[in-house]
Amino acid sequence: MHNVRIIFAKELRSFFNSPIAYIIIIVYLLLAGWFFTQSLFLQNVASLRAVFELTPFLLLFFAPAITMRLVSEERKAGTIELLLTKPIRDGEIITGKFLAAWALFAITLLPTLVYLLTIVVLGKVDPGPVIGGYVGLLLVAGGFLALGLVGSTLTENQIVAFIISFLIVFVLFLLDKVIAYLPGGLATVLEYLGIDYHFANIARGVIDTRDLIYYISLIGFSLLIGTHFLERRK
Repeated sequence: MHNVRIIFAKELRSFFNSPIAYIIIIVYLLLAGWFFTQSLFLQNVASLRAVFELTPFLLLFFAPAITMRLVSEERKAGTIELLLTKPIRDGEIITGKFLAAWALFAITLLPTLVYLLTIVVLGKVDPGPVIGGYVGLLLVAGGFLALGLVGSTLTENQIVAFIISFLIVFVLFLLDKVIAYLPGGLATVLEYLGIDYHFANIARGVIDTRDLIYYISLIGFSLLIGTHFLERRK
């Protein structure tokens, strides 16, 4: 765990030593704020639903943008070889980088608590969907970021890494939206594999163990794949 903490701290600092973190935070808050105020003032609805529905779509772009440089940049600069010569396991490198990316999203999400405070002041809040919404967003982000990290291990070109990661998460995002055109058995399987399907369940305030197992498995499997591709560099 000591090595994971070192990698985590290094990567998190690197996010804020470059414009990446600030651009993502500002763009996300502007878009989320726009949809929240639209819902609040134009539709007269004091709810975070608009923010919760928007965020998974934004993560299709933000997750690849956050992860595209994590491994590919080090491969291009040649620093990944130096890192691999140190007494650090490949899995620790991948885990530390993933946790730093996940922490960046959590920091990005933190200011939206102001929206929640606004709703609390204006009216009554149902805590179930709010807690479920935030938990669901963190899990969706974890899945997208883990998959994005896999894309970053495949190439030293950041743009190519972004495109690969985007295609992977986009397919998972769409799976439960095409089931109407498929036979029953296949539709059931694809629905379960769809990342947005599980988020919709959690966002209703019902945190089912099946949904948690799905996200934990997705993150764990993606990190294992990322570790495998990193090991191939040896």
